[in-house]
Amino acid sequence: MSSPSVAPPRPRAVGCRLALTERDRTQHFAVRRAVFVEEQGLFVGDDRDRCDADPATLHAIGMAEGRAAGAVRLYPVDGDGGWKGDRLAVVRAARHGLLGAALVRFAVATARERGGTRMDAMIQLPNVAFFEALGWRRDGATVEFHERAHQPMAIDLVTPTA
Repeated sequence: MSSPSVAPPRPRAVGCRLALTERDRTQHFAVRRAVFVEEQGLFVGDDRDRCDADPATLHAIGMAEGRAAGAVRLYPVDGDGGWKGDRLAVVRAARHGLLGAALVRFAVATARERGGTRMDAMIQLPNVAFFEALGWRRDGATVEFHERAHQPMAIDLVTPTA
């Protein structure tokens, strides 16, 4: 008697876009609040800061199965092509799909399209291998950031030509 075959799990449909409408921004901030305030306790009440009010800051939203389930923000840090990516958040229910990687790739591509040459981020230690698998590299010693150990990481946005 053969064992019944088990169908592999169906990949979740995911997509990323800039949060251009008020509804998108509300969903973006709700995802961040769910992860950084309610789940991780990194912030009290809200995680918004001066970067969120800066018009140069781009807020992105990640969709999984038609629902807002992820967020990331990115912004230029200098006039020389430097960008920062931060506040990457994926709600627990969507965390083991493709959405986190899609959001990171979206942020990198968006900064590149806007003339970025390098992107930096502060990564919580459990997520370092995930970022390394996406082409990021460690960029300095581990530091305390929001009272948690974080690894500075970077990725080049310009591919050298042969």
